[in-house]
Amino acid sequence: MPKVTFQYEDGTSTIVDVTAGENLLEVARKANVAIDAPCSGNGSCGKCRVRYISGELESEQTRHITDEDYAAGWRLSCCSKVTGDVTVLVPDIASAYKSRMKVADLSSPEEVAIFDRAKQDVADAGITFENEFTVVELQMTAPSLDDTMPDNERLSWAIEAATGIENVKLTYQVLKKLPDALRDNDFHVNVVLKKLHHSVLVYDVVPVTEQRICGAAIDIGTTTVSGVILDLRDGTILAKASAGNGQIRYGADVINRIIESRKPGGEAKLQKAIIDETLNPMLHNMCRAAGIKGSQIYHMCIASNTTMNHLLLGVNADPLRMEPYIPDFFETEDVSAYDLHLDVHPNAKVIISPNIGSYVGGDITAGTLVSMIWNKPEFNLFIDLGTNGEIVFGNSDFMMSCACSAGPAFEGGDISCGMRATDGAIEACSIDAKTMEPTLHIVGNEGQKPVGLCGSGIIDVIAELFRCGIISPKGKFIREGDRVRHDHYGIGSYVLAFKEEAAGHKDVEINEVDIDNFIRAKGAIFSAICTMLRSLDFDVSMIENVYVAGGIGSGINMKNAVTIGMFPDVEIDKFHYIGNSSLTGAYNMTLSVEAEHKVHELAHNITYMELSTDPSYMDEFVAACFIPHTNTALFPSVKQEEI
Repeated sequence: MPKVTFQYEDGTSTIVDVTAGENLLEVARKANVAIDAPCSGNGSCGKCRVRYISGELESEQTRHITDEDYAAGWRLSCCSKVTGDVTVLVPDIASAYKSRMKVADLSSPEEVAIFDRAKQDVADAGITFENEFTVVELQMTAPSLDDTMPDNERLSWAIEAATGIENVKLTYQVLKKLPDALRDNDFHVNVVLKKLHHSVLVYDVVPVTEQRICGAAIDIGTTTVSGVILDLRDGTILAKASAGNGQIRYGADVINRIIESRKPGGEAKLQKAIIDETLNPMLHNMCRAAGIKGSQIYHMCIASNTTMNHLLLGVNADPLRMEPYIPDFFETEDVSAYDLHLDVHPNAKVIISPNIGSYVGGDITAGTLVSMIWNKPEFNLFIDLGTNGEIVFGNSDFMMSCACSAGPAFEGGDISCGMRATDGAIEACSIDAKTMEPTLHIVGNEGQKPVGLCGSGIIDVIAELFRCGIISPKGKFIREGDRVRHDHYGIGSYVLAFKEEAAGHKDVEINEVDIDNFIRAKGAIFSAICTMLRSLDFDVSMIENVYVAGGIGSGINMKNAVTIGMFPDVEIDKFHYIGNSSLTGAYNMTLSVEAEHKVHELAHNITYMELSTDPSYMDEFVAACFIPHTNTALFPSVKQEEI
């Protein structure tokens, strides 16, 4: 039986037995080797590159591998077949989507301000921040031959005396641990109580030194997962972390993942990728940073798109991708941490932020809460940018939402040098109109060399190339220079960093195919906005504010986003970045019962528009696939430099 050795740049390796003829990417997936494959292995993205070291590997050369790279050993794992023992190198950039679990510095004023501002806005709208959990300290008398009351009754009587509530219920987990918990602590304990309508449920019995009652709020994005642990009594954030979604190796977009889930064992495989490989390690890291045990997390809220919700619960998501696009559920009840094998208290209720459509999910309902457009009389636009683009428009009287398939371009997918916003990513760029020389801002420590382009950097580069007259409205190169070149197919490209200036093994450049992919992605956003506004007999002049959310939003130069025709041409001071609104909304829902109820109310009141059934959407999309638009009157502020 052949063996495949996956070597990593840090010197470690993974060795697996395979059957001759197996696809190398499939071998990597089975062995949990992190290789990015946004196209799910159909050969179209060129991101699953590995370097052949030795052995027997049958691999065709594709358009993504130059003759020079092929001679140097570079192969696409999805186009490679194992025919014998083989050793390949998995470069760090291939596994960059895993993003090495990151625990955030909560001393950052920006981090604290986003959560505080959202909480205050919600509170100002009349929502109280109270939840059902409390901690009560109890001192009981020990049993004796004269006092033979059983432990559960002794505990119940003590709780009734302390709270005045007669109906006390114990969970199975409490009943099981009660004898040891009481005697190990001389019958002096803290009890964690969940207040119900006319009773209390005992969630836990712990030493008096263990006083934290915590909750966890999680945002599951198609590409990135973020989370916080908070103190349920006062909302203090104790830890924050983010990581790549482990499902991404099965495809960068929801459609590829749904297709993968329908293969034998697929649903279990995708559920394992998000729970065992992403959420539980993230929870462990955050608990360690917060100085608590996972069992001290008694309440959770998860906000994610409709497909991610289905894959998280192991529910068949296939009907979502086929007309009439029907989800299995919009709302869920009685999902517990135990059901999902999450490493928190087993009785912790897991709130799933409600979906409102096949492609507008709980991340948007949670985000709508903190956008506050539901509490304002003026007409506002809320845009969440990610692998999909979701949009909500309205005010305190009505709201309408829609989703467009922007594809993975905003996260660096479908772009030859694209990557997530990790170390080495170009996040901002300006270009001198005369010399065509770029000035780059790179994620990472001082001296970090560029590796590729993340979403905000792509927006800047394309806007600057257009402003400087280097590319045409169609995204074709129309100026020549040291950094502009054409391959033997005639495809033009602009070199941001030559190989000797970059951290990788090749030049960092953006080509006409990349630009075309991004023009389609930005066109999807703008055409969705126009289609929804037109259906309401509105136009962009009636927009008072634009609230931009999502990971890419933090680095976006709003003026450049208008320049390329992604956002409507309104005054720049009308744009507001509100952070990861999905996570912030989940935080509010975890902390406040009223906020949770409000999100469910919003979900019922937001009208969902299915763009694929609107006959005008495709015309709008085609018109928007230019820079900035075929109708330049829509973008009066966009000008090109005179060279």
